[in-house]
Amino acid sequence: MISRWSTTASAAALAASVAVLAPTTAQAAPPGTKDVTAVLFEWNFASVARECTNTLGPAGYGYVQVSPPAEHIQGSQWWTSYQPVSYRIAGRLGDATAFQNMVNTCHAAGVKVVVDTVINHMSAGSGTGTGGSSYSKYTYPGLYSSYDMDDCTSAVTDYTNRANVQNCELVNLADLDTGEEYVRATIAGYMNGLLGRGVDGFRIDAAKHIPATDLANIKSRLSNPSAYWKQEVIYGSGEAVQPTEYTGNGDVQEFRYAFDLKRVFNNENLAYLKNYGEGWGYLNNSVAAVFVDNHDTERNGSTLSYKDGANYTLANVFMLAHPYGAPDINSGYEWSDKDAGPPNGGSVTACWQDGWKCQHAWPEILRMVAFRNATRGQSLTDWWDNGGDAIAFGRGAKGYVAINHESGSLSRTYQTSLAAGTYCNVQNNTSVTVDSSGRFTATLGSNTALAIYAGKSSC
Repeated sequence: MISRWSTTASAAALAASVAVLAPTTAQAAPPGTKDVTAVLFEWNFASVARECTNTLGPAGYGYVQVSPPAEHIQGSQWWTSYQPVSYRIAGRLGDATAFQNMVNTCHAAGVKVVVDTVINHMSAGSGTGTGGSSYSKYTYPGLYSSYDMDDCTSAVTDYTNRANVQNCELVNLADLDTGEEYVRATIAGYMNGLLGRGVDGFRIDAAKHIPATDLANIKSRLSNPSAYWKQEVIYGSGEAVQPTEYTGNGDVQEFRYAFDLKRVFNNENLAYLKNYGEGWGYLNNSVAAVFVDNHDTERNGSTLSYKDGANYTLANVFMLAHPYGAPDINSGYEWSDKDAGPPNGGSVTACWQDGWKCQHAWPEILRMVAFRNATRGQSLTDWWDNGGDAIAFGRGAKGYVAINHESGSLSRTYQTSLAAGTYCNVQNNTSVTVDSSGRFTATLGSNTALAIYAGKSSC
């Protein structure tokens, strides 16, 4: 979505989130045993397909989220993807054939597909889209005309005013009147087309700017009305529109989770995380979508990013180890210009080349995906902290994690609920021996972690 923090005047919406298709009834977290989503921001569809086969499937990722596939305005900037001009699959990242191949390939690798879906607005300006469609603001031939737009044609300026937030234009983009029958039916048609191609769910971009009742109506029109949605609704104190309004439709991104992680890892003590999640006043665990950063927040500085080194890596380790919410791993590219589009037009030849950061494949992060899968459904147990920047906790009898964010090394004996035996510390591929009382002794260097789980005895 295009958040109110966007720094690009003409930018289109942003945000990251996830989505998935539930089998029969709407679920409050991605269904199945694998709930981690790799958000491959601005990767083209051919590159996503290869990554599903080579990395995501083998690592245990349950989902991959792809950037908006719809035809959009021309331009090299990343945000052009968030200014649709038609609902054809004809954007920078590939055509309908490449998209279908990606879905099929990812499914074959055991990875479900979530589509970033831009349905709050269309474009600004006029011209020819990436698929050859002519358009002007408010007029998209064969799709929408000015009659399908909200009456307010000025920019959103007052987040304490519900009508201003939901009826006016997000960064001056043509705002669809989602209360209209034709608009609702057309949006549902777009989403049903994606479902027909095998898509497993949707991230709803800029959901805060669409009334929750309108989204519920659109969802009811889907060929699978129980399709899992993850909605981008940024919390703002005192604002007219709140995230809790949207939980009836599906999961909602809990931005406070990411904002507070930055503050804690940068300036406070990890010991404060003991009751993280609902204990901090966040959304109910069952409807929360969490992340350390997304493509919007890494650019506006409200969260950690790949530029934060060990703080960023350890925050992702913590998120994957901790039971609160359904996690997204943001995976993008290096940038100095906040508007810069993807290297090579979205084509990824190899990770860690041409500026592609591939955070989803960083060993410290990637190895925690299997940990999360093995411990899913287990509550947080055996918490320990030193009152400062060293913490440890268990996930019942299934796993245990320790994080040392202190400036020096830490040696101690940890009490767990694990069965006696030898385990592999997946953070550095060393062995850990747990005794008959559930204890083990380990030394952690500064800014390192330890993670062991049942079923992983050898490295």
